[in-house]
Amino acid sequence: MTKLKNIKVVVSDLDGTLLNPQHKISDYTKSIFQELHNQGYLLVVATGRHHLDAMAIIETLEVPVYLVSSNGARIHSPNKEELFAFNLDSDVVKAALNVEIDPEITVVLFKESVWQTNRINERLNAYQSELNYRPELVDYKTLEDFGAIKIFFSCDNHEKLLKLKDDVLANSSEHLHHAFSLPTCLEFMDKSIDKAVAIEQVLEKEGFTLAEAVSFGDGFNDVQMLSASGKGLIMGNAPALLKETLPDLEVIKTNTEDGVAKYIASKILDKELV
Repeated sequence: MTKLKNIKVVVSDLDGTLLNPQHKISDYTKSIFQELHNQGYLLVVATGRHHLDAMAIIETLEVPVYLVSSNGARIHSPNKEELFAFNLDSDVVKAALNVEIDPEITVVLFKESVWQTNRINERLNAYQSELNYRPELVDYKTLEDFGAIKIFFSCDNHEKLLKLKDDVLANSSEHLHHAFSLPTCLEFMDKSIDKAVAIEQVLEKEGFTLAEAVSFGDGFNDVQMLSASGKGLIMGNAPALLKETLPDLEVIKTNTEDGVAKYIASKILDKELV
């Protein structure tokens, strides 16, 4: 096992991980990440969120952070330079949506500057304290350009999302893979896109490997990242099925308890917890 003293890189998911239940970074977490920066650690945030949305959040840390967004479809440097971008072809997305979709399910296409949706979902809007990445109401039956960064479905009924997952993959498994970032959130990306692949690109640029990284996550879009890191840590608030999927990984405190920051403070920065 990689010893924590060999860790040079800290990688964290956002929702359910670095962010508290109010979708914000706590003052304590901010202070810990500033200390990591001061001690020379490379910082990476890897999220399913769109980059415009995520950038506004990580700016509150006030330290340089690489951003992997849309589950790996975009990479931005700490100065917001786009380093990598991948979009799904319009025909691939159109085929994926050519299934029966329950009317309770919110459908979202991540575009470059807006997210196109079949319904305005206030719960999804609440994930942004400021609407830096705005929704655009569309009728998918009349939409011409289906090109997108990723496809996103949201529904409180997990069983309905499971059925939709099977239906979409029956049409599109050649091109797409899926992940449940939350039990209520189903996402589809190109098969080449994954957080771990994107993080490796960042680390190669900076002269590091995933073996020198500690990573934190709480969703199934974090599986490869957590598995490939020198030390992968699962949030206490993660679904039980994720913990069962990665039984060898340590489970830490919840995002409500500043689990990421407290682990870093204790195990990496050798600080006493208050």
